[in-house]
Amino acid sequence: MMHRTGVALVTGASQGIGAAIARRLAADGEFVAINSYPDEDMIAAAKNLATDIQSAGGKATVLPADISDPSSVDTMFTQCEHELGPVRSLVLNAAATGRSTWHEITEDEWDRIADVNLKGLFLCCRRAFTRSDQPENSAIVTVSSVQAKLGAPKSLHYATTKAGIIGFTRSLAGALGPRGIRVNCVMPGAIQTEAEIVAFPDQEQVAEIMFASQMLHRRGKPEDIANVVSFLLGDDSSFMTGQTVCVDGGWVLL
Repeated sequence: MMHRTGVALVTGASQGIGAAIARRLAADGEFVAINSYPDEDMIAAAKNLATDIQSAGGKATVLPADISDPSSVDTMFTQCEHELGPVRSLVLNAAATGRSTWHEITEDEWDRIADVNLKGLFLCCRRAFTRSDQPENSAIVTVSSVQAKLGAPKSLHYATTKAGIIGFTRSLAGALGPRGIRVNCVMPGAIQTEAEIVAFPDQEQVAEIMFASQMLHRRGKPEDIANVVSFLLGDDSSFMTGQTVCVDGGWVLL
């Protein structure tokens, strides 16, 4: 584990990959602000996560917010700064998903996914990293998807926004580099999470597909992503910025 201090804010951290990232960063020594969508069940899950982290000796608090809404984002960061201090590590994990035949995607559905997956990143970064007293060694990690590289005919809107995140990462890295703020991206493959189990109940079939589709014949775990995020936020990656790290068990190689 790393040993560092500071405030880390993780969006979409009530479950799945986000929760694993929050646990890992807390173990690294960071004070973790757990963002969840302002939904009763999501907030409850985030509070349970914070309790687990605190019971393990870590530090965590819950900050519900809709990252696609500017006022909600501002409130979240203001609360974080007042209670904990300015954000040093920002992990942009929150995402909206959807599955539709491409020509059946409605404008509202397209806007919903684009607002969370792209505009939400911009709003969070603008609010967090325009401070004059930004902590040293600040870093951002965005979360794309292997679908950005492979394509997803039944999730065209989702795959499009996830590809956009890679461009966002490279562009923001160029903008923030002169200030010493690094921006990198992690690209997960098929990771077994609560949301995936709900979307694809036949997990045996999913496992068979993954066995045939990946060079490493096992399912990805949220912790596989959390470990890479920890590295990208730490000193061991201090000369990396604008990069996308694919963590997919070799899926894109086949």
